[in-house]
Amino acid sequence: MILLPGLANFREDYLLTRLERAQIASLALLTTDTTIAPDLEKELLANAGVFNVVLRRDAVRQLVLSSPIPSQVTETYDLRHSTEWTRIRDAVHALFDSDNKVIRVLGQPVKKGGIVIEVTLATEPMRIAMVEYGLRLLSISAVFSVITAVLLFLLVRQLMVVPIKRLVAHMSAYSEAPEDARRIITPEASVEELRVAEEALASMQTQLTASLRQKERLAQLGQAVAKISHDLRNILTTAQLFADRMESSDDPAVQRAAPKLMGSIGRAINLCETTLAFGKAKEPPPALSRFMLNELTQEVIENEEHPGEETTVDFVTDMPPNLVIRGDREQLYRVLNNLVRNARQAIEATGRPGTIEIGGGENREGWWIRVQDTGPGLPERAREHLFQPFTGGTRAGGTGLGLAIAAELIRGHGGRLDLVRTDETGTEFRIFLPSELCVEGVTEKGNGGEA
Repeated sequence: MILLPGLANFREDYLLTRLERAQIASLALLTTDTTIAPDLEKELLANAGVFNVVLRRDAVRQLVLSSPIPSQVTETYDLRHSTEWTRIRDAVHALFDSDNKVIRVLGQPVKKGGIVIEVTLATEPMRIAMVEYGLRLLSISAVFSVITAVLLFLLVRQLMVVPIKRLVAHMSAYSEAPEDARRIITPEASVEELRVAEEALASMQTQLTASLRQKERLAQLGQAVAKISHDLRNILTTAQLFADRMESSDDPAVQRAAPKLMGSIGRAINLCETTLAFGKAKEPPPALSRFMLNELTQEVIENEEHPGEETTVDFVTDMPPNLVIRGDREQLYRVLNNLVRNARQAIEATGRPGTIEIGGGENREGWWIRVQDTGPGLPERAREHLFQPFTGGTRAGGTGLGLAIAAELIRGHGGRLDLVRTDETGTEFRIFLPSELCVEGVTEKGNGGEA
């Protein structure tokens, strides 16, 4: 980008200089009516660096100065109509052509000294001058390039490398003790992009530190709750035994209060047992087997139906009768039972009749199971933390652990439990089980053994 245009301009200046010198030399002859001495003519042409000079004035072409030409003219260049591209092309051609040729050059005389001035000259001196100029230009360019590179390196190091090293150092220091709020990075970068990255990192570190502190407090609280629940469950079990004896009392007031007391104690024991179960180690990997989904669904429905009791809930199934799925039968029973029980309790709480539908199907990716009801829908508070333990309860007295455990069991299968919709017309949950499971420690029980 620098060398080629520079050489083209140098070549054009070289030729224009020869034209000007030739025009000045021709003035010695034009100012006198007599011829000049051969020695003087030879000296004028040598000073101009040309072999002859032709000047066209008033449409008359006149050979002003001349000397013997060592060879024929091979090329002609008209400087009056040259462009940037042609100048670069001719300069490259002259630079790499090592033969000493004779060329003709046409140009515009200076000071309106004629119409056209024409000279012939050798190419070797011009090529030597171009090589020397090119070497000087390369040397100067190299010096400026080195200086520019050093300045650019220092600038990039100051603006980019140093802040990035600082960012990495902060990340390393923070990873050693993420609970220490003093190690959270303070944005200081002057480059906008790096400053945005530092601000994002600081925000993430702040949230992570707060989460770690909260989890630590929750872990300590969980240990205390587990101990309290264990002791409380033993106390409530004893109270339940005495409450059972109260039911055999003949006192009408005791008989009326005993069922309520038993229900309250039963709910308290269930809360303790659920809390203790959730606080234990994570659920074991699913033991996979193939079984009929329709049979499992009927077991769930029979468990929720209470013969002899008036109920406003109807159960409907919508699935192929011979649909075979793969999964842990016991875990899937717990999931479906939890979803169906929640739906039944929601419908019964309204006092109006309703329907619970369990559907299932299969596609290329795996199996899906749908549980939908015509209940009142989930409240807004429950939707926000639906699958979070102790926060996603949908009814009074609930722990919020049912859906959290159900989602964990489905994730253990490599699938997912989604809330498809919930509004005043009802709620729909959908379970997806992939056909190919990549779960560490999962075993599949086949016919007569394990695969």
